[in-house]
Amino acid sequence: MELLKEAFSNVKIVGLLTTPTSETRESTLDLTKTVAKALGLQIQHHDIKDGPDIDRSFEPLKKLRVDALHMPAGAITTLNSKRLIALAAKLGVPAIYQTPILVEKGGLMSYGVNFGDLYRRAAGYVDKILKGAKPADLPVEQPTKFELVINLKTAKQIGLTISPNVLARADRVIR
Repeated sequence: MELLKEAFSNVKIVGLLTTPTSETRESTLDLTKTVAKALGLQIQHHDIKDGPDIDRSFEPLKKLRVDALHMPAGAITTLNSKRLIALAAKLGVPAIYQTPILVEKGGLMSYGVNFGDLYRRAAGYVDKILKGAKPADLPVEQPTKFELVINLKTAKQIGLTISPNVLARADRVIR
């Protein structure tokens, strides 16, 4: 949310699409609403249950004239990524995702966990277990590396300019 606000200062209303069956739905909603309030943003929340529901969810977002979209990661988002990206582009508003794969497919920007780092760290756990460590004795670790990916081709296609400060912080820029 902070990146959206910093990258596009005119953002006031953000459409948030979540999946009702997601294990992280409630925590995502709570955290997003808290951060949005602190940033002076309004959240327009819609659940998407399946592929056909995506089109229905975008209609109210269009009527409400949202300034940006936030789409957390999930199976529905991943399986319908091309449709979500196309609808976001059709609205002509910036959209931020949690996984870079959606930006590689044409989404505007993502900020989320660096999966390569997670996989390397998981390999360390496997090594410890193979050397005799009990899984129950190993500490639970949270992600420590996050990455910002920006697709400038998409920004140009929908007529958006990304703030130079945000662009300078990007870990990867697709040109």
